[in-house]
Amino acid sequence: MTANPSKPPESAGLGSFEEQVLLAVIRTGDDGYGMRVRRELERVTGRNITIGSVYITLDRLEAKGLVTSARTSADGDSPSRRVFSVTSTGARALAETRATRDKLWAGVNLQPLLRDV
Repeated sequence: MTANPSKPPESAGLGSFEEQVLLAVIRTGDDGYGMRVRRELERVTGRNITIGSVYITLDRLEAKGLVTSARTSADGDSPSRRVFSVTSTGARALAETRATRDKLWAGVNLQPLLRDV
């Protein structure tokens, strides 16, 4: 398969955890620092999430241009934090991932498979 130079390359899509981290960054708003993102993921998914996996994913997403980060200044008792926000490219990647997932789910009926559960 040869690439068409007039057509932009297609996105490889987001991994499941990348999608979840991006959504958690959006959900945390202006307070999207690593530990807050981790807590939001744990609260919503009910899973234990390591802070290391969150930061590794945030760094990868930033390298891809899907999030940006800025260091906040220390304020009284609050330490300086690296706060993340989703870029328009990141929002587009989320929309494409959701659209792809919705297409895959269209017409899927799990009921016959769940009868034995």
